[in-house]
Amino acid sequence: MERFRYGKIFLLGFGFFGISVLWALYNAYVPIFLKDFALSYLVIGFIMTIDNIFAIVMLPYIGALSDQTRTRIGRRMPYILTGAPMGALFFALIPVARNLHSLLFMMTTIIIMNFAMALFRSPVIALMPDITPSRYRSQANGIINFMGGLGALLVYFIGKPLYDRNYALPFYLGALIMFLSSLLVVIFIKEPEVYRRKEPNTRRERLIRRSFGELLENLKDVFVSKEKSLLFMLLSILFWFIAFNAIETFFTSYAKFEIGIKESTGALVLGFFSLAFMIFSIPAGFMGSKIGRRRTMTLGLITIIVIVILTLFFGMRVSAISEGSELELARSRFVKTLFLLFSIGGMGWAMVNVNSLPTIVDMTEDKKVGGYTGLYYFFSMAANIFAPPLAGLLIDIFGYNSLMVLSATFFFLSTVTLQFVRKGDVK
Repeated sequence: MERFRYGKIFLLGFGFFGISVLWALYNAYVPIFLKDFALSYLVIGFIMTIDNIFAIVMLPYIGALSDQTRTRIGRRMPYILTGAPMGALFFALIPVARNLHSLLFMMTTIIIMNFAMALFRSPVIALMPDITPSRYRSQANGIINFMGGLGALLVYFIGKPLYDRNYALPFYLGALIMFLSSLLVVIFIKEPEVYRRKEPNTRRERLIRRSFGELLENLKDVFVSKEKSLLFMLLSILFWFIAFNAIETFFTSYAKFEIGIKESTGALVLGFFSLAFMIFSIPAGFMGSKIGRRRTMTLGLITIIVIVILTLFFGMRVSAISEGSELELARSRFVKTLFLLFSIGGMGWAMVNVNSLPTIVDMTEDKKVGGYTGLYYFFSMAANIFAPPLAGLLIDIFGYNSLMVLSATFFFLSTVTLQFVRKGDVK
């Protein structure tokens, strides 16, 4: 374990920066692209879960596999070098598929891109605890999330004028940014020496067998162990990501089709959320170290619940107004209110998100960090499988206001399960 260096963590954050740029663009605009093919929101919701299907199938195993991998460049780097370039290339092809109006090409591009992203997500995130002592992991994750927030911010503020000019431009720029960011991580982050040598007599069959063995051990820790803190923490992650992903996926559609404002304006509102998240990520890490990670996450969840309820209330008031100048005025005021509410919500989300991964990895030993990182993504991505189709179905039946009801309910459930977590605070 290397000593903690802020500069190195900022460099590592470029990996998360590039990933965040890509996913922010993907979630903001791909549902709009898919609507061109006259698909229902239920079908669009299912398509938007493809990345999560790959994640729950691959990430726990890829994380455990990277734990057992030994090469001259480390145990995580081979996966980054394989997945990042492939993911960037096929991401750039998404607007090409829209331009050709080929659903087959669009689906092929989306599937391959999501497969490539799943190859390196666990390994790149597991690098943080690999090079960071336990007592600094909340602060380090705060820095990494700051960089991720900066990436999303770039999308929502710079991506808007680019999208309005040509919808393909943000995708080309996002692909280039993710490729270059991942390259910076590979060049400047050196894994601990113990992982940068090839073990003698290590064959592929033995590596696969050991990786499956670790995966089974990790699953026993979740479901068989008498101490249930890991299970309750993962359930909390499952619930709050259902709530978050539902809004992230459909908020731009809510803005356009329910409130009557441009989807790019809805994306700009999400930009204020990301700005607040980015600014507050580092303070949220220090909060977790000072007052405890569970307390910090609980405070953040309560903040978000209040914000979602207020958004529902003000949105229903706007929807109740008939056409005319009064409606335009109400829309204008609601947008300004959303900027404020989502800024506060971004601060709450920082308290939650920054402290969750360090809580998980501090429940295990260093040699299994990648596997536990995979568990974290298994539950977060499993949530994202349920959220878009569930939210889409509710929107089809009850309308867009059901989106906020769904989100508030699952944020509340996560707050309840979080209170049963007894492990994973700063060691």
